[in-house]
Amino acid sequence: MDLGNEVQKILTWTSVCGNFGLHLVWLFLHLIINVWYSVLGIARKVENTLISSGLLKSYHAINISKVRYLAVVIESEEARQTSKVLELLHWLASIGIKSICLYDREGVLKKSQEAIIEGLNKSQESIIEGSDRGTLPEHVDLEFVSFADSKPAVAKAANFLFVKHYASTKPGKPNITESDMSEALQAAGYEGREPDLLLVYGPVRCHMGFPAWRIRYTEIVHMGPLKSMKFGSLIKAIHKFTKVHQNYGQ
Repeated sequence: MDLGNEVQKILTWTSVCGNFGLHLVWLFLHLIINVWYSVLGIARKVENTLISSGLLKSYHAINISKVRYLAVVIESEEARQTSKVLELLHWLASIGIKSICLYDREGVLKKSQEAIIEGLNKSQESIIEGSDRGTLPEHVDLEFVSFADSKPAVAKAANFLFVKHYASTKPGKPNITESDMSEALQAAGYEGREPDLLLVYGPVRCHMGFPAWRIRYTEIVHMGPLKSMKFGSLIKAIHKFTKVHQNYGQ
């Protein structure tokens, strides 16, 4: 019995020491990760400040011609912040973006369309983080899209494909290709332009239901919450996109 008790005590002590050691290792790793992300956060803030102030000359020249059409996806709750949306549009316009698609899942931006357009028309000066960075272009094309726009598009395109490929008397299973889908969407009047770059403002890294057939070759960049948006981050994302060579497969 004494031997058994001693063995039990040793096992208990070993278990306690093991758990304590694992806890210390977990705390140490957690500390390292927190320090790492804190350093990254500080580095990003410093970089954004340097870009916004114009001290980093590598970001001065942006080949904006490569961004012919830009889409902005905003989480619906954040899309209610019309002032932040207007500020973002002012930034984009000051950079030279002339065609912009605004999307949120619930259609908040579409409902605020008049207020957004009126706000852009009233503002002739682009105020970026308290600094004057030029005037807005004379005209900026805006498109407002929501998730509800996809439903009739899919239904009409599916009906078009059914009539063309399945309702006919031709035997065999039809082979529907990407060009057939594009033809169906075009016939339904919902093809739309494909953005070169799509910026996502929100807590999640996804396009939040943006029409999938319009982003087949689109570069998608997650920008973080709209309330935390920075002009430097915007410049960096667009600059990085213009430097990337895209290969389009068959």
